[in-house]
Amino acid sequence: MRVPNRSPRRQQPRPPVPYTAPAGRRMSVRGLANSSPDGPDLDAYREAVGELLVEVGALAAASSTKARQVLIDQRLREPAIAAVLDDTPQGLIGARETLLLEMARYQPNARSSAGDLAALVRIYLLSRIDVMWWRDASTFVTDAEVHHSTQLVDLEWLRRRGLLRFRYTEQPRTVLGRGVRAVRRRVLPDATPRTAGLLFRRARREVVALLNDIGREFTAATTVGTPPLWVTSLVRSAEHQYRLRRLGYAAMVPSGHCLGWAVDVEMSWYERFGARDTLAGILLDRQRAGELNVIDEGQAWHICLAPSATRRLRRAYEAEMGI
Repeated sequence: MRVPNRSPRRQQPRPPVPYTAPAGRRMSVRGLANSSPDGPDLDAYREAVGELLVEVGALAAASSTKARQVLIDQRLREPAIAAVLDDTPQGLIGARETLLLEMARYQPNARSSAGDLAALVRIYLLSRIDVMWWRDASTFVTDAEVHHSTQLVDLEWLRRRGLLRFRYTEQPRTVLGRGVRAVRRRVLPDATPRTAGLLFRRARREVVALLNDIGREFTAATTVGTPPLWVTSLVRSAEHQYRLRRLGYAAMVPSGHCLGWAVDVEMSWYERFGARDTLAGILLDRQRAGELNVIDEGQAWHICLAPSATRRLRRAYEAEMGI
């Protein structure tokens, strides 16, 4: 947590300044903003997904399995939804089959961010925007690939030099480390978010610049004493993604995390500081500007960087690091 300096304390947070895309930013030829003549209309897609979720919620009973399948068959073929799914590597048919399989296998549990079937469908369908954006990107298949990739930088190296505007914790690697973590949570249960922490403390340069940018905006919009932006998950290997699935997490495949372009940021913890809505507004402003895809997953929100923003953020990273 930030320690206030001796300057006068701000009594009220400043309202967040609505995010707007920098002037002159080029849009991708594949239409990566929310509305573009060259690609799917993401506003229409998100709206159609929202309408579908209402119907899925009404068919939540176990006896409604057949009705849910018919509903999915019909709704995924609607133009607003089909336009996005057709533009993913799996295509519409593959996405439909994967979603139906996910629904058939779904078992609610405390670890999963999908509290019910409707939440599972929402997370899956909204995450297809990530996959559509980055359909030509290579997956980090193994843990070793993540550890040794030259596309990623070490966050700890940056943190020690004061170059990060966000925080994170790593997963304990030993029995002793896990024991210390458990004791700390019992003594100071709300001092940090209740998260397993990062398995890989590595990230793409553009993602570092994005998180620094959001972190600065969040700090400026909140009162002294509000902790900085907290990141709970960054890049993952496909190997680790399947580990998470076996443990019961709603870890979708393919995933923007396994491509290195998706991040999870803590949300619920900021309620105790009165800052959750501020952070939500910052993220949604950037989604409206076409820079992010945002998925509300409860305790944490999933965000994925749009390809149209990478050039600006790479320049920002190089400027911050003095490259």
